[in-house]
Amino acid sequence: MGKLLSKNLDFYIKTWYNVGMKNLWRAEMVFKRKIYDRFLEWKENWAGKRALLVQGARRIGKSTIVEEFAKNEYETYILINFQSDLGKVEQLFKNDISDLDTFFRNLSLLYGKRLIERKSLIIFDEVQLFPLARQSIKQLVADGRYDYIETGSLITLKQNVEKILIPSEEKSINMYPLDFEEFLWAKGDTVTADIIRDCFLNLKPLGQVAHRKVLKDFMLYVAVGGMPQAVVELIESNDFSRIDEVKRDILKLYHDDLKKLDTKYHFSTSLILDAIPSELSTQSKLFRSVTLGKNNRASKTYSSYEAIKDSMIVNIANNCTDPSVGLNRTKDYSKQKIYMGDTGLFVTSIFADSKLPIEQSIYKQLIVDKLGVNIGMVMENAVAQALVSSGYELFFHRFDRYEVDFLLTSGKKLLPIEVKSSSYSTHKSLDNFQAKYSDRVKNSYVIYSKDIKREGNITYLPFYMTMFL
Repeated sequence: MGKLLSKNLDFYIKTWYNVGMKNLWRAEMVFKRKIYDRFLEWKENWAGKRALLVQGARRIGKSTIVEEFAKNEYETYILINFQSDLGKVEQLFKNDISDLDTFFRNLSLLYGKRLIERKSLIIFDEVQLFPLARQSIKQLVADGRYDYIETGSLITLKQNVEKILIPSEEKSINMYPLDFEEFLWAKGDTVTADIIRDCFLNLKPLGQVAHRKVLKDFMLYVAVGGMPQAVVELIESNDFSRIDEVKRDILKLYHDDLKKLDTKYHFSTSLILDAIPSELSTQSKLFRSVTLGKNNRASKTYSSYEAIKDSMIVNIANNCTDPSVGLNRTKDYSKQKIYMGDTGLFVTSIFADSKLPIEQSIYKQLIVDKLGVNIGMVMENAVAQALVSSGYELFFHRFDRYEVDFLLTSGKKLLPIEVKSSSYSTHKSLDNFQAKYSDRVKNSYVIYSKDIKREGNITYLPFYMTMFL
């Protein structure tokens, strides 16, 4: 649907089919992603000095956007997928890496791609599967002829380093599922996000009609989520049963990965993933270690939390016992709330007991808030995802009988947040927090379902503006 404009990265969809003897690959869509600009920044400032390591959960589109960057910003590139190509390249890294002239010559021969000095990119896709390749980055970067981007899952990147020297010549960035703005772009809407950003910056209401429209779009995003495969299905079929089936496949993949990890390291990460909806539906919303079973000691529970956090499948919020600028300073590891990393996967996980994909009607009821599920936990999960995608670490604060849902910092001040699923007539937790820490608070926010407004010292933000905080 048009050619990608390099710097602006305007929305487009590229379709191709590869018909082989046994496989027919379906159409693939490449979406505009904000991380592309960070790739450009790396290329301008760090390429030739450091490799770029792109970390993130599986199926969020790392490989797709990295390859698109290679196509647009380099004259030639080679993509080494260590999941499919390990047998083809293993001996190169073991036998030829000591002689880089030979290494690059044979790499070009294997992939049929010419390498041009300072104009070619080599991609190590799924690099966690072959740690030796990651170790070689130090030597390859020092050579200086080409640029390098690695992609991988953080959990296995951290696990598979026992026998290698981790290169210091890496600049790492995290990648997440599509946020709401990227979701709108994927649907071909390049206008809405700019309008609501302007309203956010100027504290200007959208008005009833426009607000309803944007809120409905946001609820669609909450239901579908930001996994590229699910968004593709939305665009191609608009069939929520098929969308749900895609998400179930992704959740199964995550479960299978975590079970392998549990077996190897005696963790309980797969149990954590299963328990997220039930734990968030409790009054405290805290994840209880008892959920992991009687035999899980504190050290084992902590290891499970750390492992699943590294997977980037979930987002973990820690209690901050004494809120101040350095929230990490008083992080309480014994009190944690665990959210699903993607809102669409969370919605599907709520109905995991159903053997069949969720029906179209159920999704439509969810979008208009008529389903009767605990919509509060769904919206809090969506807010958590938006904050993490914006670069925040998640904290909350419990004091007396109250709790502030999220706690951010701005300069030397605090930004407390209370999430309301619908009614916002009272916000006692926020009021008491402001009274107790009045000298530390810059701005306070209620995130809710209505239009933006300011009353007293509280700003009321609709859910869809969370991404601008």
